Amino acid sequence: MKVIYMGTPDFAVGPLEAIIAAGHQVTLVVTQPDKQKGRGKEMQFTPVKECAIKHNIPVFQPVKIKEPEAVKTLEEYEADIFVVAAFGQLLSEEILYMPKYGSVNIHASLLPKYRGAAPIQWVIIDGETKTGVTIMQMDKGLDTGDMLMKEEVFIDKEETGETLHDKLAETGAGLIVKALEKIEAGTIERTPQNNEETCYAKMLSKSLGQINWQEDAIKIERLIRGLNSWPSAYTKYGNKTLKIWKAQVLSDQSQDVIRKIKDSGMDFETIKPGTVCYVSKEEIYVKTGKNLLNIVELQLEGKKRMTVKEFLLGRQIEAGTVFSA
Repeated sequence: MKVIYMGTPDFAVGPLEAIIAAGHQVTLVVTQPDKQKGRGKEMQFTPVKECAIKHNIPVFQPVKIKEPEAVKTLEEYEADIFVVAAFGQLLSEEILYMPKYGSVNIHASLLPKYRGAAPIQWVIIDGETKTGVTIMQMDKGLDTGDMLMKEEVFIDKEETGETLHDKLAETGAGLIVKALEKIEAGTIERTPQNNEETCYAKMLSKSLGQINWQEDAIKIERLIRGLNSWPSAYTKYGNKTLKIWKAQVLSDQSQDVIRKIKDSGMDFETIKPGTVCYVSKEEIYVKTGKNLLNIVELQLEGKKRMTVKEFLLGRQIEAGTVFSA
């Protein structure tokens, strides 16, 4: 089929490569405009643009794809189908229904759950045990179109937003090729979404990563994994930001640790959440609203990411230190 592919970040590269490898003719790649990055303000291509250039595919980067000039450009390529993966702009109905087979989206969740911009991270934050990829026939709503194909992916106990992103990108690459084959053959089945089963995965922001130590350690640990690698979970250590990259939950009933805390002279029952309860050469235990959090990897503002053991070689944190919002 003649395909116009719309995508922007790393997640969208694998599916584009798979569509090309499957023998489809990608006549145009549509991606977000280049952006300045770094102190040098150099213009940076999107990952999808880099992929398109590698394959000698024309690239179109409209500021607003709904503008008449952009719509006219899309019409000139006479595509059979538009394939969309994390493009970053909403398409008008005029665009959605322009090709013979309409427009399909590679969405990184098991719809109708986790519609929206950040399904990969929110399934981890919410404690889901599985997610997946849905190939969806796009309509004018936000991720509301009929479901065409799905594939489940199980979420590991130590899964991060970064590792799950890579798993789902790979899954999406394989699934879109299967879907295009069925669409072209006329054998694809459409299943309407049940709106009563949906939940929304809102866009991520840096403020979301601020750790509330009043929360259960289980919830904090999921936040840490979900926001790894961006925007990351963090707290304040003195007047500096301290990113927490990895942590483990320890029950308040862990007698060995409680004994160590009491032996140090601290009254565990009266310790406020956010307080460092116990420090060894390789461990930093912090009290939360429920359970203890053992910090495993961290990064102080202006420093590199490191293990607790590495961190404590150059800096001392004492029991009683309070991490704040």
